[in-house]
Amino acid sequence: MTPEHDNTGGVDAKEKAAAAARKRKMGFAIVAGVAGVLVIMGLVQRHSAYMQLAQETAHDAVPVVQVIYPQPGPDERELSLPANIAAWYQAPIYAQVSGYVKMWYKDFGARVKAGDVLAEIDTPGLDAQYAAAKANYNVALARYKLAQITARRWKALQGTQAVSQQEVDVQAANAEAEKAQVEAAQHDVERYAALEAFKKIVAPFDGIVTSRMADVGDYVNAGRGDVDSRGNATELFSVADVHAMRVFVAVPQDYADIISPRLQANLIVPQYPERTFKARYLATASAFNPNTRTVTTELVLDNKGGELWPNSYATATFRAPADPDQLILPEGAIVFRQEGTQVALVDDSNHVHLVNVALGRDLGTTVEVQRGVKKTDRVINNPSAGLLDGQLVRIVKGTPGYNAPSVLPKKTPDTSKDDTRAMPEDNRAMPEAGGRQ
Repeated sequence: MTPEHDNTGGVDAKEKAAAAARKRKMGFAIVAGVAGVLVIMGLVQRHSAYMQLAQETAHDAVPVVQVIYPQPGPDERELSLPANIAAWYQAPIYAQVSGYVKMWYKDFGARVKAGDVLAEIDTPGLDAQYAAAKANYNVALARYKLAQITARRWKALQGTQAVSQQEVDVQAANAEAEKAQVEAAQHDVERYAALEAFKKIVAPFDGIVTSRMADVGDYVNAGRGDVDSRGNATELFSVADVHAMRVFVAVPQDYADIISPRLQANLIVPQYPERTFKARYLATASAFNPNTRTVTTELVLDNKGGELWPNSYATATFRAPADPDQLILPEGAIVFRQEGTQVALVDDSNHVHLVNVALGRDLGTTVEVQRGVKKTDRVINNPSAGLLDGQLVRIVKGTPGYNAPSVLPKKTPDTSKDDTRAMPEDNRAMPEAGGRQ
C-alpha cells in the first residue's frame, strides 16, 4: 500500500471519530433537554396540583347547606280528641221511703215509658204512721166540731147575765184553734199519703233501664237508696233517655277558635270501627279549666236506632279552616340553643343569621311558626350544631323527594268569608238543649 492510501485512510478514521463524538454530544444534549423538560413539567404539574388543592381546601372549608322557604300551613286543620258519650237524660233513682223491696218489674235494658212501675217497696212502719195520721185527723175534726157547737151556744147567750163577754170570746177562739189543729192534721195526712205514693218506684221519663241495684228483700233507706252490707248507698235503678246522645269533648285552648255554632265532628267508637257518626255543636262552657286549660264543648247526635250507649268512649275529629297567613317549617329546621328557639337564615351574601322564632302547634313532621320569619326568607334545612352566626355558607340544591320544597310559597286564596273559627257571640243553647224535639 502506498503512502497516499495510508493518509486517506487516516483522514477517514478521524472524520468518523469526530462524527461519532458529535452524535454522542447531540444525544447527551437531547437527553439533557428531555430531562429538563420533564423536570419543568413535573414542577408545573406539582404547582398546579398544589394550587388546585388549595382551591379545593378553601372551597370545602365553606359549609354546604340546603335552603328552604317557609310554606303556608294546610288549608284545613284536623283535630282528633277523646270524647265521652252520655245519654240525653240519665237519672239515678233512689228510694224516698224506708222499707224492703217487695218486687221489681223492670230489669237491665228494659224500655220503659214515663210513669211505668219499676219496683214496689213494702213499708209497714210508714203504713202505721199513715193510719195514725188519719186517726189524728179524725180526732182533730171531732174536737173542731165540738168546739164549733160550744162556741155557737155561748154566742147565743151573749148579752145576757148568764155569761160574760170574755167567756164568749174564749169559746170562739177555742173553735178557731181546733180548726187550725184540723188543718195541721190534714197536712200531716197529705204528707204521709205522698210518701205512700213513693212506695212505687216509677220511671221519670221514656228511656232504657241501664242499671238495677235492687233485689227482692233488700232494705232501702229513705233518701239513701239501697244500703249494702258495708253500709254504702247506691241507686235502685238508673234510667237513660237515648233518643239522642250528648258528646262531651275537652278542647285545648290552642284550638278553641274552631268552636262555633257551625262546628261539626266525626265520631268513631271502638265497637263500630268502620262507621262514622256525625255530631253537631250544642253548647260550650265558654271558660277554661284552670288545671287542664281545656274548654268543655258539648255536641249532639241522633240515636234513633240505639246503636250508641251511654258512657261510651269515642274519638271526635274536627275539621276547620286554617289561618291562611300561618307559616310552617320542617321540624329539622328548628334549632334549640341557649339563646332560645331559633332558625338559621341565609342573606343575599350567603352569610348565616340566627333569629329567634315563636312556635305554634306541632303538626307532626312540621311545626307552625307564629313569628320570626317571612315567606321570602331562606331558611337552612337541618343546620349543623356548629353553625355560627355570620358564617359564610355555600348553598346546594336539595335532594328531590327527600328534602322539603325550596320554592317560594304560593299565594293562599282568601277564605276569611267562610271561616268558622270564631267563637260564638253568646252561649245560647241550641234548640235541642232543653228536651225532646
